[in-house]
Amino acid sequence: MHIDIITCLPRLIESPFSDSILKRAQSKGLVKVNIIDLRQYTTSKHRTTDDYAFGGGAGMVMMIEPIDNCIRQLKAKRTYDEIIYTSPDGERFDQSMANALSLKENLILLCGHYKGVDERVRMHLITREISIGDYVLSGGELAAAVIADAVIRLIPGVLSDETSALSDSFQDNLIAPPVYTRPADYKGWEVPAVLLSGDQAKIEAWRHAESLERTEKRRPALLRKH
Repeated sequence: MHIDIITCLPRLIESPFSDSILKRAQSKGLVKVNIIDLRQYTTSKHRTTDDYAFGGGAGMVMMIEPIDNCIRQLKAKRTYDEIIYTSPDGERFDQSMANALSLKENLILLCGHYKGVDERVRMHLITREISIGDYVLSGGELAAAVIADAVIRLIPGVLSDETSALSDSFQDNLIAPPVYTRPADYKGWEVPAVLLSGDQAKIEAWRHAESLERTEKRRPALLRKH
């Protein structure tokens, strides 16, 4: 998989891809993450990528020209499955969307900033808008990192245990069950006996029951999907 992330503030998003699972995924050659400085594509001598909004109002707007220049040059090198704009009013990102995106080969993530992008970017240059929640961030860099992380970890070979991603919360529209590790008894706080029984059928039944109970208590809306 190849992921290009377009941002006017590259340093805001470099760190998540420099450690742990995402770093190892790149080292294994399973994914290539390319962080692109939008300022390299502006014709402004001051390298500006934003301007005042027509009609007035507070805040700056990301200009169409550098975004168009950048996307056009990227598309000259490869065909993209999706060109995604991170926006608070986009589709709500969830596990099923991450699963679908993990099957793609080439993605662009355009990070919003300031008051957003010139509307013509949304009308003519992108294929999809995605939101990670009903709140506003200072920029789309954190949202892009969240989307990329959720997608990359699903690529076969990224996680050391192939079944780990399949048993994550939300894969079956249920919250994951409780997990425990050693010691089995800590200050009188004991691990449920079924987990120590060695009976895998009973363990799986317990885990499913716990997932259902947790989901009903904490995220009942998910049960309608389940």
